[in-house]
Amino acid sequence: MTLRLLSEMPSLITLYLNELRNIHTQTDRKRFNDNLQRIGFLIGYEISKVLSFEPIAVKTPLGIKPSENLVEQPVIIGILRAGAPLLEGLRQGFDKADIGFIGAFRNHSNQEIDFDIAMDYLACPNLEGRIVILADPMLASGKSLVKAVQSLSKYGAWKELHIVSVVAAPEGIALLEEEIPAATLWLAALDEKLNDHSYIVPGLGDAGDLCFGEKV
Repeated sequence: MTLRLLSEMPSLITLYLNELRNIHTQTDRKRFNDNLQRIGFLIGYEISKVLSFEPIAVKTPLGIKPSENLVEQPVIIGILRAGAPLLEGLRQGFDKADIGFIGAFRNHSNQEIDFDIAMDYLACPNLEGRIVILADPMLASGKSLVKAVQSLSKYGAWKELHIVSVVAAPEGIALLEEEIPAATLWLAALDEKLNDHSYIVPGLGDAGDLCFGEKV
């Protein structure tokens, strides 16, 4: 797996991520959503640099300007809930992209620490020969992303898979490297570890709850 760690050079992503983490600013739900969208847009910009472009001619009021355009738009797929604003940020850049959605959540049995991933909703276009961007803000254990990729495989054999996360733990990256070696992971920040409940430390808390409110 190819890892693109965007925190290696401080940027606007660093500023937005600081606010996502900060307990004094993350209580502003709209700003939290906006910052996830902004990071999604900026990561989409970075992804665009490795995609294929072709020559075009742009007609202006005063002449013709040679330029380049994307050969094809990607398919962007968001893992709900917290993936919704991140997906929207990617979509703002790739505004002609096809969109897919996955509903996934941790299924804890008898309140035990061990859990599996329940995936009860998947809406997806044909992925055969396509460029796929899969967005999930928090890469903790990596189980949900692995299960998402396995579920998406029935929609066709894509030619490129780009995974977008905002914060990750080393354990999640290790699982993706083992299970999805052909993917490229675009990551805003790599944190220290997972705690005993498989939450990222220091992380930023439950991104879904911070986006949309606590669930019951």
